[in-house]
Amino acid sequence: MKKVLIPVTNHATLGDTNQANGTYAPELTHVIHELNVAGVDYDIASINGGKAPLYGTDIAGDDVNNTIIADEGFQSRINNTIPVQQLNVDNYQAIFYPGGFGLLTDLAKNEDFAHLSAKHYEEGGVLAAVCHGPAALLPITLSSGKPLLAGISVTGFTREEEIDFGTINDIPFLLEEALARKAARYSKVQPWGNFIIEDKNVITGQNPSSAHAVGQALVKKLT
Repeated sequence: MKKVLIPVTNHATLGDTNQANGTYAPELTHVIHELNVAGVDYDIASINGGKAPLYGTDIAGDDVNNTIIADEGFQSRINNTIPVQQLNVDNYQAIFYPGGFGLLTDLAKNEDFAHLSAKHYEEGGVLAAVCHGPAALLPITLSSGKPLLAGISVTGFTREEEIDFGTINDIPFLLEEALARKAARYSKVQPWGNFIIEDKNVITGQNPSSAHAVGQALVKKLT
């Protein structure tokens, strides 16, 4: 059975504020839904392991989110994430980074996951990320010494969306700017529109409404 590694943040607040945060649940659950439908397994990991912080777990009318959140298998994985030091990346065919603001504080600069992702990518694996998830691609350096993003077109959460969401003054850094400076090309559509980019073996989605399409694109790569 194909298997996807899902690294999530351990950081439970928005930047240095006391606002509860972590991984934004719908960006995780909508992709997991697609994996489940396709019969693709997954593990959830984090830098430190253990219970990972989630927010957006009770969104009215989001049946996919509610169903996955209520699933015992999912709860077991999210409450007992695998520490990065215990991972063997050779066991996975893809790595998926869901968004949420938490990872701007840890995964966006974590060298352990960056090394695993570089090895995985150079051996033909797929990398996927949505919303703020592409921040985890920033520290990935290939064996050539070049940043992964230097040769890749990507999207990610936009400045306009940060303003709309009321987070522009609290985020550790502006993801759009960081991606635009490092990636071969950064592209976006109107705020909150469904938009994904596939370039080589990298799939990125702009915002929460793009998670479903990222999941579908990921499954298509694996099946």
